[in-house]
Amino acid sequence: MTKKKKIKLDQSSLRLITRLAKDNIRPYVGKIALSLVLMGIVAAATAASAWLMDPVVNKVFVERRLDMLWPVGMAVLATAAVKGLASYGSSVHMSFVGLRIIADLQDRLFRHMLTQDIAYFHATTTGRLLSRFNTDVNLIRAAVSNALVSVGKDSLSVLFLIAVMFYQDWMLASISFLVFPLTVLPIVKLGRRIRRVTANTQEEWGLFTTLIEQCFQGIRVVKAYGMAAYESDRVGAIVEKIFKLNFKASRTRSWSSPIMETLGGAAVTVVIVYGGARVIDGATTAGAFFSFITALLMAYQPLKALANLNANLQEGLSAAQRVFEVLDCKPSIVDIQGALPLKIAGGAISFKNVGFAYNDEKGALHGLSLDVPAGATVALVGPSGAGKSTILNLIPRFYDVQSGVIAIDGQNVQDVQLESLRSVAALVSQEVVLFDDTIRANIAYGRQGASQEEIEAAAMAAAAHDFITALPQGYDTTVGEHGVKLSGGQRQRLAIARAMLRNAPILLLDEATSALDTESERAVQTALDKLMRGRTTLVIAHRLSTITHADLIYVIDQGLVAESGSHAELLAKGGLYARLHALQGTSHANGNGPTS
Repeated sequence: MTKKKKIKLDQSSLRLITRLAKDNIRPYVGKIALSLVLMGIVAAATAASAWLMDPVVNKVFVERRLDMLWPVGMAVLATAAVKGLASYGSSVHMSFVGLRIIADLQDRLFRHMLTQDIAYFHATTTGRLLSRFNTDVNLIRAAVSNALVSVGKDSLSVLFLIAVMFYQDWMLASISFLVFPLTVLPIVKLGRRIRRVTANTQEEWGLFTTLIEQCFQGIRVVKAYGMAAYESDRVGAIVEKIFKLNFKASRTRSWSSPIMETLGGAAVTVVIVYGGARVIDGATTAGAFFSFITALLMAYQPLKALANLNANLQEGLSAAQRVFEVLDCKPSIVDIQGALPLKIAGGAISFKNVGFAYNDEKGALHGLSLDVPAGATVALVGPSGAGKSTILNLIPRFYDVQSGVIAIDGQNVQDVQLESLRSVAALVSQEVVLFDDTIRANIAYGRQGASQEEIEAAAMAAAAHDFITALPQGYDTTVGEHGVKLSGGQRQRLAIARAMLRNAPILLLDEATSALDTESERAVQTALDKLMRGRTTLVIAHRLSTITHADLIYVIDQGLVAESGSHAELLAKGGLYARLHALQGTSHANGNGPTS
């Protein structure tokens, strides 16, 4: 497990709040304004309820005026009804805004991530990315909703209730509120601690999600190697870390309650002692006193919510910082200014002195040069790790070269539009990627709108039609996550059918028949031979028997072209290709599979 990095909270709260308001809240300012108006009505109704205690006590219970019984009672009922309806309206609008913020952020995050380079996904764990979509976005929604509710309903309720208190007895109100400024400093400190703890908790959640996903995806290996206990210990350790961090956050957050309870109790004690003495002395009426203390007690809950607001806000700001870090990450592989669409003439590919390395590691290619003639079938062979897959990955610019030039029909791939570059190539990798969708959707992936006849024709060409129609739901069969419901050979044939349906002028085949049995391989190879005609095809092959008829074979070793020529020419040279061929022949003779 990678060592947890300490989270740097280098962005100020004000800066984060400003960006949240600009990017996520501003589009819904109308609904927010209406909600705030309704919250103001709720706050006014709350204060009115406290004020009504004056006539309730003085007119009804002290003066015993029968003519005031119904008017006062109906006023209380009307106030409660107005408060209830306004509260419903504000809640509905705030729910809409909060849920809309989640949807907008998730959509924006996903669209932005799809623009990132492949290297970004290799460097970032899936768990970290998923935690941005789920937990972080929900923390932002909660923070925004709580902040708006506190700014609207809670703060206005407190202001209106304070106004009632000062109206009834300004001196008593002044004495009562001397204690509340004392709560500000500890509440702010608690918020900062919660923000730090939340940031670290979310990082641990990302690691937890990654571990769970990897374990479930590799469950066969886990069971085959008896590693269930090991994986349980790994997950148990990170679960314990998350528990401790969550408990720390909960404990820190809970400190606001005793602070508010103690200071609130002090305020109420002062009111009872001092205010009771004033009533006894006749300086104020019992109704005014009860109205005052009702307003004070009703102010406690919104004051407590305002005290907790900083903690909730800091959690949301911590999540917002992590989300913005993703949104601020810009891809390096983009169209240059003035890039033009790629114009395909024959599809000739050339590598001129190409150098490339993954991150800061040892270079994968060292000044490699090779040519793939238009319409020709060219094979790349060589030991594992020689750089064959890297060559394929550089053509559609999954990565960019550090030196040299890759050109298609004389056009530098870095000077043309990415969309047009990738539209002219079809890729079939040895790592088959299928989505948890129907067989029809997986074959048509990359060519939306293809007809059923075209899909079936591609499946037939890939020797997949027969096994598809034998399934209970045929082309409507769902393949499961990563195609888990199909065999390796079936998944490979669907990937080949997808490439055939794309009908691109350039084919990139990375051991495209590696998972097929002999009979299926023969059928697919025949189909591939037909598909390759008139197209530029670059094939990576470990089984040399599959590329004996290639127009040109490049032997790649340690990032350079070691040999080139036809199958017969390379055998005659007696070099690396001849040795690989001899090894595979020996392997077959001994009854073993081909080497890689």
